[in-house]
Amino acid sequence: MDILKAIWEFFATYILRQAPYMIGFLTLLGYALMGKKWYDILGGTLKAIIGMLILNVGSSGLSNTFRPILAGLRERFNLTACVIDPYYGQNAVTAGVEEVFGKGFSQAMTLLLIAFIVNILLVRLNKITKCRTLFTTGHVQVQQAATAYWLIMFALPGLLGYSTDVPMLIVMSVVLGAYWAVGSNLTVKPMQELSDGAGFAIAHQQMFGIRLGYWAADKFFGTNSGKRKKEIKKVGEMEMPGFFSIFNENMVCTAILMTIFFGTIMAVIGKDFFVASGATTEADNFVMYCLTTSLNFAVYLAILQLGVRTFVTELTASFQGIADKLLPSSIPGVDCAVCYGFGDANAVTFGFLAGLVGQLIAIVVLIVTGSPTIIICGFVPVFFDNATIGLVANEKGGLKACLVIPFISGLIQVFGSAFIAGWVGLADYGGYLGMFDWATVWPAFTVVMKYLGYVGVALVVIVLLAIPQIEYRLDKKGYYLITEDYEAYKEYKGIVTEENL
Repeated sequence: MDILKAIWEFFATYILRQAPYMIGFLTLLGYALMGKKWYDILGGTLKAIIGMLILNVGSSGLSNTFRPILAGLRERFNLTACVIDPYYGQNAVTAGVEEVFGKGFSQAMTLLLIAFIVNILLVRLNKITKCRTLFTTGHVQVQQAATAYWLIMFALPGLLGYSTDVPMLIVMSVVLGAYWAVGSNLTVKPMQELSDGAGFAIAHQQMFGIRLGYWAADKFFGTNSGKRKKEIKKVGEMEMPGFFSIFNENMVCTAILMTIFFGTIMAVIGKDFFVASGATTEADNFVMYCLTTSLNFAVYLAILQLGVRTFVTELTASFQGIADKLLPSSIPGVDCAVCYGFGDANAVTFGFLAGLVGQLIAIVVLIVTGSPTIIICGFVPVFFDNATIGLVANEKGGLKACLVIPFISGLIQVFGSAFIAGWVGLADYGGYLGMFDWATVWPAFTVVMKYLGYVGVALVVIVLLAIPQIEYRLDKKGYYLITEDYEAYKEYKGIVTEENL
């Protein structure tokens, strides 16, 4: 028994919660179920792990490079506030959960494991539940389990009165597991269309945001958004005259835009802050420091895209073994950064900048109106939410959608987070998760559960599980075809791509 417990603890700690090794484990399992030779399994598994590690280098590089700039803005304007960032949010839960609720943080990790089992069961029964996606991003699951742990205890304090934590963990796991299964399932159609059937969904913090952005882009900016059919201009299809033609190159466009935008912000913050923080020295040329920091955005974005290209083929190919033998008609839900290897690369930058402008305007509004909770934008929500939503919006609605929808997303992230973080008390501990779904969907869940109690829990779960059922009934033929045979799906839908021309 002790041996089994040790094996489970090792798996939970070093595989389930570590995205590269979780991806590697799924690749290994998938290829093994397909009957591949041992050296093919080894090669594919290593490639998947290394690709995910490369993606993490790019992702963490982006965060580590630009987080000090946002901190500088906070200090420059003397703002004491709640930072919206998954890591600040997790730290806030860790710091306050015992003081506020008398519970330890370890139960949040137990919640993660049980919720993941709920996700697996919902996918295994997908012919009934219509849930087709397995949530594989362990680091995101840790962050979400922590925040859900706090929100549900706040909404349902009666759960704290039991002599055991079992009722509390069951309620939490059903809600969170259903959210993982349904949320990632919502991204299947946008991601399959964006990637031309690469075979993945998104399992991150903005899953409802992706589907909402996809719908809004098509509804208000797409080819059928007006009275007459119209042609949309995507970011990558813009023809730039003369000098502006250099913006057609993703790396050049990103470098120039980030240098102008963040170079200006760094100049406003001033050299003294960056010297004091240890980011540079008094002897260094500040102009060159600003230039190098801004150009690093293009560098880390290129690294991130390399990581995507390295592992996504192995994961999706091997996952066919899991789909055939264990989880039929399913595909993996992966990090949102995976989709940056598809579509118009410049849409990532435009979506990010539009979302940042929206967040900054919303923060000014909070300050001017005397809001009791002031929000400071963290890099992870402002980039990964809005870049992802912008990429999807561009695919359906072109440049206008790529700018307008992430801008609105930025406003929502700040206003929604200010409401929920202030209400539940996380603002007092300096952080909140703050990404799109957690500034919209989860505040709504919390309100419903707070005022309707266990009836509210049932209502939340029923609404979640009804979503894939509605999707299925709207397109019974295409619902599973889109994951099982995308070429047949395109023919069924009359989708024309460059390869078909």
